[in-house]
Amino acid sequence: MSEDRRIDFDLDSYVDRVRTGPCFVCGIVRGDHELTTHVVYRDDGHIAFLPNFHVLRGYVLVAPLAHREAVVGDFSLADYLDQQAVVHRVGRALAAVVPTERIYILSLGSQQGNAHVHWHIAALPPGVPYDEQQFRALMAETKGVLELAPDEQRELADRITRAIADNT
Repeated sequence: MSEDRRIDFDLDSYVDRVRTGPCFVCGIVRGDHELTTHVVYRDDGHIAFLPNFHVLRGYVLVAPLAHREAVVGDFSLADYLDQQAVVHRVGRALAAVVPTERIYILSLGSQQGNAHVHWHIAALPPGVPYDEQQFRALMAETKGVLELAPDEQRELADRITRAIADNT
């Protein structure tokens, strides 16, 4: 497999968009997000999709369909565990689709930007030097983002969708 090509990430534009624009997750749920989004899973309460900016091949965001902002406070225990079951399914699917040393799972965002609760699920590929792992592996502002052609994104999304369906 050849080295993935990376392009610079415009952090200032991104920060402006997530702090002043409408909720991107709600836009994806409604189907009116301005950028193409590849949904890999959706049920009555959850959605999983490829982000618009891939820092790793094998990166998916999972969110509740309802706009919730507190990672634990806006969920009953049953709803939280149901959401985590989806995170688990997606993580297993990622590990089946792309070479994976470890699956990273984080909930990022804040009331100041990206407020809609969502989990980042990222597949760290084998062979990444230790000093480039963990948060460093996820930092688009320092390492750029993957340049994936639309057909590459669609193919990756299709493979993840099939792996999720096979893992039911």
